[in-house]
Amino acid sequence: MNRPRPFGEAEYCAIEQTVGYTFRDKKLLLTAFTHSSLAKAEGERDNERLEFLGDAVLELVVTEMLFLSSRADEGKLTELRKQYVSQPALEQAEARLGLMQYLRYTGGENNIAGKTRSNLFEAVAGAIYLDGGLDAARKFLLANLVEIESENYKTLLQEYVQDRAHTTPHYATEEDGDAFMCTVTALGKHATGRGTGKKAAETEAAKNLLCIFKEQDSKPTKGER
Repeated sequence: MNRPRPFGEAEYCAIEQTVGYTFRDKKLLLTAFTHSSLAKAEGERDNERLEFLGDAVLELVVTEMLFLSSRADEGKLTELRKQYVSQPALEQAEARLGLMQYLRYTGGENNIAGKTRSNLFEAVAGAIYLDGGLDAARKFLLANLVEIESENYKTLLQEYVQDRAHTTPHYATEEDGDAFMCTVTALGKHATGRGTGKKAAETEAAKNLLCIFKEQDSKPTKGER
């Protein structure tokens, strides 16, 4: 996968088809796929500044999406945002697109460990933003973002319940064949979840009960009608 040479027309076309955007400035695309190991060796620009920009664009787009789609307070929105902007979420987004096959680097696989995958995804977002503006970057991100289900659903549910009553959710979990089934009860509502492990079942149940509460909160009160 070591690719020190410049891109040809075939690589440009393949990448643009993959990301769903055609660059006016091909140099931006090339820089987005240039790792620091190659930049240092060849005297080229690496993608780190684009990654820095893309990180900010990503946070804005996800924050805007959640703000418009959820009535949760800022604490809950912050937790929800992590599910889209965390390193594992970005790595899955990159993997679905297969961007790493085009990364230009030298020195072997050890040079591209760590956050290289997530950084590459953010660098592409930054390059699209510079080339086509926020609308183009938003379109790319919303089409490719991955939501990582977080075990924080139990924490989020507990915080939600404790904000409204001096109590905590009650979990009842039992084996269900080769899996586990959990029922969680709080504030007069209940929801179930199923998972291969006890923890997974409880997490799913907490997520489902949070969805019930969010739907309940989104309904206008009589005074708002």
